[in-house]
Amino acid sequence: MPKPGPRTSRRTTVEEISAGGIVVDFSHPLLAVAVIARINRAGRIEWCLPKGHLEGTETPAEAARREVEEETGIAGQIICPLGTVDYWFTVTGIRIHKLVHHFLLRAQSGTLTVDNDPDQEAIDAAWVPFNDLRSRLSFANERRIVAAARPMVSRLEQ
Repeated sequence: MPKPGPRTSRRTTVEEISAGGIVVDFSHPLLAVAVIARINRAGRIEWCLPKGHLEGTETPAEAARREVEEETGIAGQIICPLGTVDYWFTVTGIRIHKLVHHFLLRAQSGTLTVDNDPDQEAIDAAWVPFNDLRSRLSFANERRIVAAARPMVSRLEQ
């Protein structure tokens, strides 16, 4: 009797690319960063960095700038890339492979608000001192992005 072959998944896999970042108000004495809150599938509040899908022919940097402004109300200037987070999750039987490009941005203008978020995913926004970000953010991968940003933020504040 032949051995059964390897099991293959019949699940559909979807590739998604998003971008967002850390938008810092360098004029604030505590280097305030705009973060958003959203409600997860389990009904709990998660604090995270603003981010979203690329639209049309946008580059990740263009999408990051747009998403930060849509989700926080703060327009920012891209300073540098911070890294990419790569993860998998499943929604209604579909496997999703997601890449999220993160950038460091300098806050230029605007008022902190979630009223302009077209997806209405963000339910709240807050300014958080850079040094408190890691304890506020819900996701370990975003805390790693903050750690990667720390040396650049320290250089820019001087």
